[in-house]
Amino acid sequence: MSDNNDFVKDITNIDENFAQWYTDIVIKAELADYADTKGCIAIKPYGYAIWECIQAYTDKKFKEVGVENVYFPVLIPESLLQKEKDHVEGFAPEVAWVTEAGGEKLDERLCIRPTSETIISTMYAKWLNSWRDLPFVYNQWCNVLRWEKETRPFLRSREFLWQEGHTIHETAKEAMDRTMQMLDIYSDVAENLLAIPVIKGVKTESEKFAGADSTYTIESMMHDGRALQTATSHYFGQNFTKPFEIKFQNREGKEEYAYQTSWGSSTRLIGGLIMSHGDNRGLKLPPNVAPIQIVIVPIAQHKEGILKKAEELKDRLSNIFRVKVDDRDKYSPGYKFNYWEMKGVPLRLEIGPRDIENNQCVAVRRDNQEKINISLDNIENEISKILSNIQKNMFEMCKKRLEEKTNDATNMNEFKSIMEKNQGFINAMWCGKKECEEKIKELTGAKSRCIPFEQKAISNKCVCCGKKADKMVIWARQY
Repeated sequence: MSDNNDFVKDITNIDENFAQWYTDIVIKAELADYADTKGCIAIKPYGYAIWECIQAYTDKKFKEVGVENVYFPVLIPESLLQKEKDHVEGFAPEVAWVTEAGGEKLDERLCIRPTSETIISTMYAKWLNSWRDLPFVYNQWCNVLRWEKETRPFLRSREFLWQEGHTIHETAKEAMDRTMQMLDIYSDVAENLLAIPVIKGVKTESEKFAGADSTYTIESMMHDGRALQTATSHYFGQNFTKPFEIKFQNREGKEEYAYQTSWGSSTRLIGGLIMSHGDNRGLKLPPNVAPIQIVIVPIAQHKEGILKKAEELKDRLSNIFRVKVDDRDKYSPGYKFNYWEMKGVPLRLEIGPRDIENNQCVAVRRDNQEKINISLDNIENEISKILSNIQKNMFEMCKKRLEEKTNDATNMNEFKSIMEKNQGFINAMWCGKKECEEKIKELTGAKSRCIPFEQKAISNKCVCCGKKADKMVIWARQY
């Protein structure tokens, strides 16, 4: 396969320059391209198809628990943004402003939404009257703009696509239950759709969302051992409902403020897919999220009956799977093999004259390159088993990496040594003081990712200052 070397050499080696490898995959796998607007990308059809798969799965999960979709304006008056002090301070450096429109200067600056708590809270205050109206369990699929200083496609672009859920409730317990329910859905999306294992926990005070009482997160590990915040769910309590006057008449006839939540995930998940599963052959997609699960490559397609048989096979399989036939006549089979490996298609079926004679096709797995001869008589069941196995295997490969690159540290010498020799997650005790959190970042580049729900007592002393500590924190360098 001479085509293989000609094609793959354009990708930077994953272990030599991970950042450049990532960019190469985004471009070569035709996921996105850089736009003329600085810090922004244009998502190409294949990249958007992955987002549609994520969106469809996630939206179905949302609707199963009573979430309804809505839409709110992209422009937010400055006066609204100023109502919640912590929130505006947290987002101030990232906000872009509209000051002129229609050739005239505006009376009030308009913020292009970095997130929608303020505009949504204003509307909720208008819509809510009685406890009988509650809960509001709404979500919007939209774009947001944050003026990031350093950008990278999908991971941190200035404009990106996401969903943001915003709910209000009669009681604090209902709001907290919803916060945790949505975190569980995000965990389901990551693990069962994207085949990425995650760790659930709560953010430290300094890392929580601006304006939240508490922020809960799912954290995942990328190929190079760095962490990716995969999704977050926030409990706001009454931090927004009080300044925005989101009140209702309770069951006793008294006026009361509602309790609020917010939760979100974004196209950053595509970046997570690339960095969790990709290799030196290109992108590698789990079957559940792959826009094309099976590509059929005809061998010697110029011969009579080959293309017809490939199309028949596609029609048969398309009732169950997402299938494409590559019938391009100007490219060799070898080139096509590499092309679809680059794009991460989970399973390739090769069918040629000898295969037709033997009533079979050759299946090649993207995850491990295994070749399997499959009889056409029972191909649907066999492919179902193979795709299910690929999905499971990709999850297990990521889980193994997570385990191998997670270590315990009881002091800063251990912490620094581990981070340099085996960059990954470090479990270490923390006293709860911000000064120690900042010191660890200064010395190692690692930030607190979360206080995991599953705790273990590594010691009873803070890894940084040596004082009493009863919380284990996961630390890592991040994206």
